[in-house]
Amino acid sequence: MLPSATELVAVLGLADQLVGRSHECDFPESVQHLPVCTRPKFDPEGSSREVHDRVTALLTSALSVYQVETAVIEQLRPTHILTQAQCEVCAVSLTEVEEAVATLTHTQPKIVSLEPSTLAELWSDIERVATVLNAPGKTVVLALQARVRACADKVQSLGVRPRTVACIEWTDPLMAAGNWVPELVELAGGVNLFGTIGKHSPWLEWDALRTADPEVIVVMPCGYDLEHTRQAALGFSRLPGWSELQAVQSGEVFIVDGNQYFNRPGPRLVDSLEILAEILHPGIFAFSYMGRAVERLDRRE
Repeated sequence: MLPSATELVAVLGLADQLVGRSHECDFPESVQHLPVCTRPKFDPEGSSREVHDRVTALLTSALSVYQVETAVIEQLRPTHILTQAQCEVCAVSLTEVEEAVATLTHTQPKIVSLEPSTLAELWSDIERVATVLNAPGKTVVLALQARVRACADKVQSLGVRPRTVACIEWTDPLMAAGNWVPELVELAGGVNLFGTIGKHSPWLEWDALRTADPEVIVVMPCGYDLEHTRQAALGFSRLPGWSELQAVQSGEVFIVDGNQYFNRPGPRLVDSLEILAEILHPGIFAFSYMGRAVERLDRRE
């Protein structure tokens, strides 16, 4: 019922056992032919402010901004459903999945709810799902942890001064990135300015960002690819003092594909760490994400 769960099943080697997906699941590419089991209750197109206002209005009268396609699930007859209980804006809520399953007549699938907010909790979720699905989860976790250690150890060996970093998860209104992102910034050798490890993403006042004057800004709006992120970031140039920020002056403002990486608490959070390491330490890390998953925002934009 969410992209990170689909990716988790795939990394366990069980992609061929997936029978359905959410409307947002698109990785690995092979899952895109699967029947879609959810849909948004709002129009996801429009400016950041327009999308925010639509979601806010919906949440005043609904548990979730997404709809479970019960009839599709009834036809698919899954043995397990992976969902989440972390964010009602990110995917269908656990409550709505439970209510949908209660109406099924031909099957009663086991619901596995995921709620990782740190890397440690992600490792635990992978092993928990692996146990439920009889897959070798420990091997997968060890491989991912090895990549994290390799990155963090190399950063520590550099002995360079950490740079201050602001990660933006929504552009209008401003929101800083929380949960696992501050942890990734620290592992990549940066000083995270906003958001707390393991805590939900906080709203951010423009004056606070301006006062902090970060050395590096990484823009990663939830659910946005690179092009949508670029369009959303255009509004920053209208904010008072934007062009005076040191990150803007030095060309250290980056847009990333948050939809594919930073917003999804799945296996590719390790890729997200590597992206940050490449941003903060160019010439030292060369994972080839630049131009594909991350781009430098031109000072004129």
